Amino acid sequence: MDKDQGVRKLSTLNVGDRGIVVNLAGKGAIIKRLIEMGLVRGEEVKVTDKSPLGDPIEVEVKGYRLSLRRKDEADHVFVEVVD
Repeated sequence: MDKDQGVRKLSTLNVGDRGIVVNLAGKGAIIKRLIEMGLVRGEEVKVTDKSPLGDPIEVEVKGYRLSLRRKDEADHVFVEVVD
């Protein structure tokens, strides 16, 4: 892994980037929703699409594609970028 990459918010990744979920930030309902969608520690996610203004973003996790709003969901998921 490139040392410039490290841990970043899922919302900052570009289309085609992959990351491993390392942390979820937020309170009760937000965390519960993210976990129910399969965004759990250790799970790999890939950004498959982004709208022109970057919100929402589409990610693939566990073979499913999810559309995440940046402020409500994607900003709460922290990933370690992988090559």
